[in-house]
Amino acid sequence: MIILGVDPGTAITGYGILQSDGDALKMIAYGTITTPSTWKMPRRLEAIHRELVALIALHQPTDAVIEKLFFSKNVRTALSVGQARGVALLAAAQAGLTIHEYTPLEIKQAVVGYGRAEKAQIQQMVKLLLQLDFVPQPDDAADALAIAICHAHSAKFEKLKDER
Repeated sequence: MIILGVDPGTAITGYGILQSDGDALKMIAYGTITTPSTWKMPRRLEAIHRELVALIALHQPTDAVIEKLFFSKNVRTALSVGQARGVALLAAAQAGLTIHEYTPLEIKQAVVGYGRAEKAQIQQMVKLLLQLDFVPQPDDAADALAIAICHAHSAKFEKLKDER
């Protein structure tokens, strides 16, 4: 299974692509899609969509995993993240990917084993689980890899449950 993890945002959208055979994880690619704050929202969303479509075409993932918007103190931020989530969902749906969504709490639980883990703990676990020599940067890309790892672990658990 090839998994595309997406940490949505209009300024910076993180992505991480992993291969999972059920036991081992292998990082394929990670990075960010950035849009200038001077661009109007429709142009920013179009750029995010275009880049995600290109990543999907290049890496041919089977599954897309997009972080759920849990809550936000800033309504404006929540709305723009929601718009970026919508664009990511659209790109994945148009490509026929199986789409999964997890909350930040579920991601932390799956990656670190503790739902209130700090960002640095998550990043260190991403490094360890993917057997990297470094913590992936920027944070948005590391978060996207964590989202993909969350799904790899959840899919493995679901497969074991289904085999019972």
